Amino acid sequence: MKQIDRLAALGLFDSRVPRYTSYPTAPVFSPNIGLMSQQRQLAALDPKVPVSVYIHIPFCERLCWFCACRTQGTQSLSPVESYIGTLEAELALLADTLPKGLRMGRLHWGGGTPTILPPALIHRLARAVKDVFPQTPDWEFSVEIDPTLVDRDKIAALAAEGMNRASIGIQDFDPLVQEAIGRQQPFEATLACVEDLRAAGITSLNADLVYGLPHQTPARMADTLDKVLSLKPDRLALFGYAHVPWVAKRQKLIDETVLPDDQARFALAGQSATAFAEAGFQAIGIDHFALPDDGLAKAARSGHLRRNFQGYTEDICPALIGIGASSISRLPGGYVQNAAATPAYIKHIEAGHLAGARGHEMTQEDLMRARAIEMIMCDFALDRESLTQQFGALTAGLDADLDQVVGRFGDLVSLTDAKLEITEEGRPMTRIIASLFDAHMPADAKFSRAS
Repeated sequence: MKQIDRLAALGLFDSRVPRYTSYPTAPVFSPNIGLMSQQRQLAALDPKVPVSVYIHIPFCERLCWFCACRTQGTQSLSPVESYIGTLEAELALLADTLPKGLRMGRLHWGGGTPTILPPALIHRLARAVKDVFPQTPDWEFSVEIDPTLVDRDKIAALAAEGMNRASIGIQDFDPLVQEAIGRQQPFEATLACVEDLRAAGITSLNADLVYGLPHQTPARMADTLDKVLSLKPDRLALFGYAHVPWVAKRQKLIDETVLPDDQARFALAGQSATAFAEAGFQAIGIDHFALPDDGLAKAARSGHLRRNFQGYTEDICPALIGIGASSISRLPGGYVQNAAATPAYIKHIEAGHLAGARGHEMTQEDLMRARAIEMIMCDFALDRESLTQQFGALTAGLDADLDQVVGRFGDLVSLTDAKLEITEEGRPMTRIIASLFDAHMPADAKFSRAS
């Protein structure tokens, strides 16, 4: 209890800070950085260095109330098929812009619900991507899968196109919790999905869970955790529910009076982490867990863990090309985001040009601070010597921030000439600590809670 009281006093339950899947964060992006920057940076990519590719499918048959992603509901495949045509047009524009010979080391389909696509559209989209981005021999192709909106034919189509990692959305298996968030997903349907994936040769499985949902209790969470572990995933993500109805209006359908309070949320996260550790999972960063022989765990142990828009990753491709509405590209000179609303994105592509609408061009200080924040988020440490080797005298600009961290968090951190380290007890404060190195923190942005 004393630890919780101390963390509370330091702002754990009151602070709203970024998750730092990018630095600077998306609210900082400017409409002055868009299409021209996008075209210039894409054309300047080194064709000898593989890239990551992200495809955004914004459609869902149902809109889960807890979700704050950019999605839209549809009961018809007509807008989905039309959108695939727009993606093909964007890919053709990219083919005219990118240097010849560029290859793809990673491909991820996210959403929305990528498994809303029937087999014919899965094949059509995958082949359009491969026509522009031939894959490297060791490529990884991952897809976000809704177990209630997938079948054996869809899984077979994805496997035939090279999918070798599946990311399964679960959130919670308790029927009362599911009803309260507008997402009915029986355990039996998820189990059948996992069995079909394994039968198709997909052995790498991620599972996504959420704590802090309405009606969650230790007993209900324990039952969910038992069911999840029985599926034998090799990687887990445990996200805190971000109740932001001013951003995601559908969250107004959730009864705030049955959300767990601050201490209950904290306890649910701790309960889950303990269960995963007892099952042999290694904690990765602030919210991921992986079996020791999983690539994510190996990257964490070797100091090669990275963080991007999909969360923690062992992806070493320096550039990520986002395709589709609202997708964000991470390029050598900074970030460019496609027009966020699907109609606006389509209008850009139909006009015959790429859809970059806002972004940020990185200075050397931005690059230095981005790496410092990534170190904190991935390693719970800021390696001052490594940063100085890479950025030289610029790192002196972090001295005041380091002093602020030590002054605020005391023995929850340790500072030497070589590095800043966050202690085990201080790790719940990681996002808050990272935010103290953020030179672009917008005063009016409403981020999710730190806990």
